[in-house]
Amino acid sequence: MKIAVLIKQVPVSDSTFRPAENELWIEEGQIQYEMNENDSFALEEALLIKEKRGEGEVVVVCMGPSGRAPRVIREALAKGADRAVHIVEEGPFETDPHQIAHILFESIQSESFDLIFSGLQSVDLGMGQTGVLLGAMLGMSTATLAMSTEIQEDKIRVKRELESGWFQWLTLPLPASVSIQSGINTPRYPSLKGIMGAKKKEIKTINKTDLNLSEGLQKVTRIYNLETDKQTEYIEGDPDVQVARLMDILKSEVKVLGA
Repeated sequence: MKIAVLIKQVPVSDSTFRPAENELWIEEGQIQYEMNENDSFALEEALLIKEKRGEGEVVVVCMGPSGRAPRVIREALAKGADRAVHIVEEGPFETDPHQIAHILFESIQSESFDLIFSGLQSVDLGMGQTGVLLGAMLGMSTATLAMSTEIQEDKIRVKRELESGWFQWLTLPLPASVSIQSGINTPRYPSLKGIMGAKKKEIKTINKTDLNLSEGLQKVTRIYNLETDKQTEYIEGDPDVQVARLMDILKSEVKVLGA
């Protein structure tokens, strides 16, 4: 079984974020990066499937700049992935999930994967669409919010997390693209043997600029710090006047009540 795992490098959670001068992205100079948390669960699920079956190949696919993407790629290889595909993107960085999925499609469509696992969403953009879009482009069955997986010959059984404590079991034909929810397993740490072995594993590089791409469907036009403005108003008069003024504020200014 051949499994692709989409991984992404994202800012560590305690980073201080500042808009760049052009307000199109954040200032990255002092930010440290790590593997997206949801992606680490997706990688672990792929490794567990390979180990349980006793055969197969796990390939990590990562898009990002040459300065930081190799770090999370090496981490994935040290954990047990067999090889990697690095789509080199030096900037400006893609934020449109459809365009990102298209880039991934152009890069891996010849691989004929049986499964594609992705983290449910990234902690920086949080779109949660890339894995499903890529699966659709590749003609795969798709599922999201997976909390458990079972391989059954040419099918995969997926337990999906719904709302209000409800779950749903789905059986999908392979090939399939599944986005993985955090908590599905316990991600492993790289071993010393794995770290040493990762240096010898293949990393195929593809330049984004060499791909046949069209313009994306959406883009970020501005990133800015939220500005807050506090005002205090003392409402005087009898209770009827006070209630009328409160209702007007809630409807026209705070807008939590319908007009």
